Amino acid sequence: MATVYGYVRVSSQDQNEERQLIAMKEKRVDAGHTYVDKQSGKDFERPQYKKMISDLSYLENQNMPNLI
Repeated sequence: MATVYGYVRVSSQDQNEERQLIAMKEKRVDAGHTYVDKQSGKDFERPQYKKMISDLSYLENQNMPNLI
C-alpha cells in the first residue's frame, strides 16, 4: 500500500484545523505524514507546505516505489 501524505491549512491562528485533521484520519493519512500551516492565503509563505514538498522530493529522488 502506498504512503499517503496530507496538507492542512487554515487562514489564521484563531481558526481550528480539527475538522480537516479528522478528514485526514478518515482517509488513513498517518499523523506523521500530515503537514499543518496556520497561514493567510494572501501569499505562499507556508513553511509546512514547503517542508512537505521537500520531503516528497527527497523520497522521489530515493526511487521510492510507492510514491505517487
